[in-house]
Amino acid sequence: MTARKSGSRLETEIERCRSEGQWDKIPELVRQLSAKLISNDDLGELLLGESKLQTYLKENPIKQGSSPRGPRLKLVEVRKHLTAALDRGNLKADFLQEASLLMAKICYIEGEYKDALGHYSRVNLDDMQLVGAPVYRLSMIAEAYATKGLCLEKVPASSPSLSNSGSPSTNRSSAAREQEIITCYEKSGDIALLYLQEAEKALSAGIQNRSPKPGPTAQDLELGYFLETGLQRAHVIHFKNGNLTQGVGRFREILRAVETRTTQNLRMTIARQLAEILLRGMCEQSYWSPLEDPPTVSPLDNPTQQGHTYSKNYTLSRCPRVYSGENLFCPQENTEEALLLLLISESMANRDAVLSRIPEHNNDRIISLQSASVVYDLLTIALGRRGQYEMLSECLERAMKFAFEEFHLWYQLALSLMAAGKSARAVKVLKECIRLKPDDPTIPLLAVKLCIGPLHWLDEGEKFGKMVIEMGEKAAEFRAKGYLAIGLVYSLKATDASLRSTQEEYQRKALGAFQRAQSLSPTDHLAAFYLALQLAVSRQIPEALGYVRQALQLQGDDVHSLHLLALLLSAQKHYHDALNIIEMALSEYPENFNLLYTKVKLEAMCRGPEEALLTCKHMLQIWKSFYNLTNPSDSGRGSSLLDRAIADRRQLNAMTLPDFSDPDTGSVHATSIAASRVEQALSEVASSLQSSAPKHGPLHPWMTLAQIWLHAAEVYIGMSKPAEATACTQEAANLFPTSHNVLYMRGQIAELRGNIDEAKRWYEEALSINPTHVKTMQRLGLILHQLQRYSLSEKVLRDAVQVNSTAHDVWNSLGEVLQAQGNAAAATECFLTALELEASSPILPFTIIPRAL
Repeated sequence: MTARKSGSRLETEIERCRSEGQWDKIPELVRQLSAKLISNDDLGELLLGESKLQTYLKENPIKQGSSPRGPRLKLVEVRKHLTAALDRGNLKADFLQEASLLMAKICYIEGEYKDALGHYSRVNLDDMQLVGAPVYRLSMIAEAYATKGLCLEKVPASSPSLSNSGSPSTNRSSAAREQEIITCYEKSGDIALLYLQEAEKALSAGIQNRSPKPGPTAQDLELGYFLETGLQRAHVIHFKNGNLTQGVGRFREILRAVETRTTQNLRMTIARQLAEILLRGMCEQSYWSPLEDPPTVSPLDNPTQQGHTYSKNYTLSRCPRVYSGENLFCPQENTEEALLLLLISESMANRDAVLSRIPEHNNDRIISLQSASVVYDLLTIALGRRGQYEMLSECLERAMKFAFEEFHLWYQLALSLMAAGKSARAVKVLKECIRLKPDDPTIPLLAVKLCIGPLHWLDEGEKFGKMVIEMGEKAAEFRAKGYLAIGLVYSLKATDASLRSTQEEYQRKALGAFQRAQSLSPTDHLAAFYLALQLAVSRQIPEALGYVRQALQLQGDDVHSLHLLALLLSAQKHYHDALNIIEMALSEYPENFNLLYTKVKLEAMCRGPEEALLTCKHMLQIWKSFYNLTNPSDSGRGSSLLDRAIADRRQLNAMTLPDFSDPDTGSVHATSIAASRVEQALSEVASSLQSSAPKHGPLHPWMTLAQIWLHAAEVYIGMSKPAEATACTQEAANLFPTSHNVLYMRGQIAELRGNIDEAKRWYEEALSINPTHVKTMQRLGLILHQLQRYSLSEKVLRDAVQVNSTAHDVWNSLGEVLQAQGNAAAATECFLTALELEASSPILPFTIIPRAL
């Protein structure tokens, strides 16, 4: 009785060691077993043979893609143990099967593939029971299927029908063999997953039940060559045969299985590979849900394989556990599934990141970084397709733990921040990119683009531009871009400058930089265009016309060059020619609102205000279809304002809007940026007090809508229709009543009605928001002149001239004030300046054309 109990305990311990792969303990346990149970010598031979074989494979691992050949001296002893166990035939049937499986494994290792297949045919793998089988036996069966698949791949099919190559029977035989190989690998993979799940469960239970002492942990379980082959080879064959549908299906089966610690790296690799296939090899039309069966005929598959499609024709008696339950997320299209897989991969990459910088961990750290970089590159593709740059930048921020001295990740983060509109942070990240790659001129150029665009950090932009120029010949063709960037910085500084001498100094520097850019890159239309624009701003109209024509010869369909040409023609008072140019440009760019604003002004002058109002209505229709934004508080009242002047009675929904910039200049002025922020804060407070509809969506579309309404209001003012102008202005003021543009327009309407005091109040309120709004300053100066407050009027108008020295109407108003004060000489000088400037004044300021790199 004691011997039987002792033997039972030993057998349990042996089974546990086999399941956990503790082969070094087996010889001692076999010695104890043989001493207590003499009849178990054959079992001892089997166990010793298995332990020595596994130890050999651990010391001499088979590499993926290698072809083992020839006998191994170290395996002679293993073969002796197994042969002894098999020849005597005293083992139980299960142990005899195990011995045969081990013999087949030795045959494969030594390159005897036919012998290995012979062993498998005698055992009949399909008859081996999975239900109730010990954990270690699941591993043996999984390895056996993988080894059988490997042998079938290496042994050529021998059949009488194969002598006739190309015959139907040959093709059927080849397809059947291919099906058998794939089935072997898929069975191996399924049983391997089952084994790993059960082994981890048993290991966890064992650790909890045993006293806490040094022992194996779950991480000690290793896949090994055969299990790894079983898990990975099936989908490789599917893809090699052009059967993308089955390959994707196999990937999904593996990923749906409950995860174990041993399969984490494999799971991450498969998730990444599947995401890549979904992004690069599958469209929305060919996608099918993970919960559906793969389509039998798919455009994804190789057409030459039609008729030889693999079909899963087996059912295991025991399958690996899969994730299940209520409220599980299921992707509905390929980008969604790819994104889910990549976010899982990213989480695993971050969790397993090797961050240690000590030399011993260098290779592991490089591998960890490469693996993570691939995931982040694929995330960039997936999220970039959806325009989800905010989410992408957040993902890449998590990657910064890997990013020490890694340019690629820093650069990706900078680009994602740029796309997400986080310009200030993007510039800071680009500074780090410049440090890592100081000889790359494109990085400081990107920084300049942000500094002169959304940020208006002109001093910073100048520094980055000079970096490119100072690279000299290293910058190659980008050196011209460096001068272009510096020129734009100086041009914007000239616009911002309050002193005329400072303005002229920056304009001179800007012209010099643009001329240098054009000499370095004579075929770049942008250099010629910006040189023309700067000459136009400096009111050198004939020279500007020459360069804009040169720009159009280099790039005939450039929208900004065409716009500038129209404005230059309007400055020469060729309004009809300018309108023709605008209409030609609109035929190419029908949704360009800057062109449409200019068209409204030109039509009001050439064809009458009714035509201009028709264009305003057309702009509203374009805006609605282009941005596709709706507001729950739409009243429908806005369209009728324009319908009064035109025959078209189609209804348009009126839409509310937030803040907007100056509809006339379109320029980014340092003070106007500050004013815009003040307006936004005040208007949000005013909106909350009025309980109006909430703002939603990006700011730019609403700014555009506001400008459309204000242009319409201006046309109505020109027609002396204050009621309609008031209604249009109200549309622009529904959410932002404190915008300086709205206040200015209300002042204009009050003037039209003869309410001078009310107009003065509106203008003063507008200037309290934006103290440098020249049009408001000019109108306020005229009202003060009417009220005979000459000194204050002169002060306001002189301030306006300081802000914009090319505003001819301001000079004219200043002359009138000085004349009223009896200062005839100064008044005459002002009138002459106004005449000179008016002769070169365009229909809209040249600064409506954006200045950006």
